[in-house]
Amino acid sequence: MIDLTPIWLTLKVATLATGLAMIWGVASAFVLMRYRLFASTWLDAALTLPLVMPPTVLGYYLIVLLGRNGWLGRLLKEYFGINLMFTWQGAVVAAAVVCMPLVYKTARAAFESVDKNLEHAARTLGATEWTLFWRIFFPLAWRGILAGTMLAFARSMGEFGATLMVAGNLPGRTQTLSTAIYSALQAGQDRYANMLVIIASVLGLLILYGSGRLLKTRAGI
Repeated sequence: MIDLTPIWLTLKVATLATGLAMIWGVASAFVLMRYRLFASTWLDAALTLPLVMPPTVLGYYLIVLLGRNGWLGRLLKEYFGINLMFTWQGAVVAAAVVCMPLVYKTARAAFESVDKNLEHAARTLGATEWTLFWRIFFPLAWRGILAGTMLAFARSMGEFGATLMVAGNLPGRTQTLSTAIYSALQAGQDRYANMLVIIASVLGLLILYGSGRLLKTRAGI
């Protein structure tokens, strides 16, 4: 009997991580696109940094932040009884941090491509920032946002380094698709590893194809 638990856990982790990344990334993209904040260039670089940072370095920072001695981890444990280390919830946080830049960059590009004349016209009619977002920017940028979200989902499914350091590799509890492949290879379970690799490749290919189609449709190709 082939154990499919890592696949279902990966889908759960990727879905929740992508949801967090979408909220975080879209909100950050809209704010930095709309307002000239102090050190906005540095904020943009900081939000994009997880995209180029080695996963082990990112995992280290998350351990420092969320571990028992980390300031956030200590607060969560003391006031809410939450421990994210070596849990699937910790895997969600790690995957969300890793994949968020993909949502942020595509969302910001989509927002910046919206015709500013539409914004000016809406302002003359008394539109608020909230109205501008939901009635102007989001309807015109949703394809780009969705494409970025799909890329983030694919990235979170394949996350390995940061997830391994934060959540570990506990079978049935925190073992995701990527860590299951690693464990199967280490144990000499080539058949099981090949099956997981094929599943991961097919899912990734379908997501990338769908994302590419959305971006082409948005560009009018």
